[in-house]
Amino acid sequence: MQLLKKENIEFQVIEYLKNPLSKKEVLSLSKKLGIPPSGFIRKREPDFKQNNLNKDIEDNEKIAEAISLFPKIMERPIAVIGECAVIGRPPEKVLSLWIKENK
Repeated sequence: MQLLKKENIEFQVIEYLKNPLSKKEVLSLSKKLGIPPSGFIRKREPDFKQNNLNKDIEDNEKIAEAISLFPKIMERPIAVIGECAVIGRPPEKVLSLWIKENK
């Protein structure tokens, strides 16, 4: 966020821990990222381990549902512009998405 503010780029923060994404929203985000839901989860997160979610890792529907039930397992931050998204690690990836979208 500091990087975006520094560049005077307007953005909206989605507080998904307070308002978890629905399964449908997770699947849409997956499409925008171009990776399956298992590609943007935190496997070391206690919620992932305690709920034995590794058994469902290959099932996009089940993992999307798990992300909606246990939002802490979702990698963060994720930036979305239109139909494209990136995981913001390193933070410069967010700027590359903004530049790509505004060319």
